[in-house]
Amino acid sequence: MKLQEIKNIDISGKKVFIRCDFNVPVDEYQNITDDRRIKSALNTIRYCIDNDCAIIIASHFGRPKNGYEEKYSLKPVAKRLHTLLKTDIKLAPNVICDETIQMAKELACGEIMLLENMRFEPGETKNDPELSQTLASLADIYINDAFGVSHRAHASVEGVAQHFDAEHKAAGFLLASEIKFFYHIIENPKRPFVSIVGGSKVSGKLEALHNLITKVDKIIIGGGMAFTFLKAMGYDVGKSLVEDELIPDALNIMEKAKSLGVKLYLPVDVIAAETFDAEAFAKPTTVQEIPKGWMGLDIGPASATLFAQALEDAHTILWNGPMGVYEMDKFAKGSFKISHAVANSYATTVVGGGDTADLVRRTGDEEEMTFISTGGGASLELIEGKILPGVKALIIEE
Repeated sequence: MKLQEIKNIDISGKKVFIRCDFNVPVDEYQNITDDRRIKSALNTIRYCIDNDCAIIIASHFGRPKNGYEEKYSLKPVAKRLHTLLKTDIKLAPNVICDETIQMAKELACGEIMLLENMRFEPGETKNDPELSQTLASLADIYINDAFGVSHRAHASVEGVAQHFDAEHKAAGFLLASEIKFFYHIIENPKRPFVSIVGGSKVSGKLEALHNLITKVDKIIIGGGMAFTFLKAMGYDVGKSLVEDELIPDALNIMEKAKSLGVKLYLPVDVIAAETFDAEAFAKPTTVQEIPKGWMGLDIGPASATLFAQALEDAHTILWNGPMGVYEMDKFAKGSFKISHAVANSYATTVVGGGDTADLVRRTGDEEEMTFISTGGGASLELIEGKILPGVKALIIEE
């Protein structure tokens, strides 16, 4: 798979439309609490500035329901961009209106304009052809640098790209690096290749597990999803999260791993509590002895040690999903220990998924990871072996 990249097309002096992913977390006062996604797009934006482009940036933010909503405005993003780039950011009054179109027409080289939240337009998520065409008419060049939404066939991601030929559309630096890393890791990893899969539910990662099992040497399963596997093995897991309808799938995955010679690791102990509560009384217990009516909310110390040992000889580690309810301090130790084990390994380490990226930031291991993906759902679909709609439009013939 060969992507058209921004460095390989002529953008000098052109009007460029860049789709970014600025869906950043904010506090109750609309202050941005983590600007990593904004900073990740700066290489592409600065490259366009250096090439004397007029720049139109688009992004979504949150999930607005009925058109313009003040709390979902991109005003905080415009402010942060202004601070980071040290240049004026013209914030459009809305996504597509007469005033916005006029602003885009008058935009001079070196100037930056930010459209309002793309999801204020109902046609965005419906991939409306008319909206796609209007967005395309604003610029000469289309750049997708929004890996986090490239699995969505939305108007500003997939639809708009159809209106540009291969010489006038490309992947930005962030999108290109995300795709290269994941594609290379999945298709041509240095072995042993170990995957850590966590999170709450098997259902969200079923296809990824089926695809990974054919490519890895070891797979470590933690988080809430582990209990469906443990119940499938005959353990009484109390009130722990279990997707009973997926027990046959769990058995199938374990059988598939065995037949392929893939080592599959599950927790041997957990931190259990009577209620899903940060203040609940919690205790470590083996998976054979989870008390009736209790639930497992983190992997236990023995599991953390076991998993860390399984990582010791790894040359490639792909991690998606925490080992427990890491947002609660009492149930974060297992995830923190695994984060440190991954960070201290000598492997190429790739972290995918929003929760896992947030986790390694909290543990202070961010700088030790080889690559941290900015997209959760998008990285999962790549692991599943799918070609993302926003990426498909940028593939060129080799």
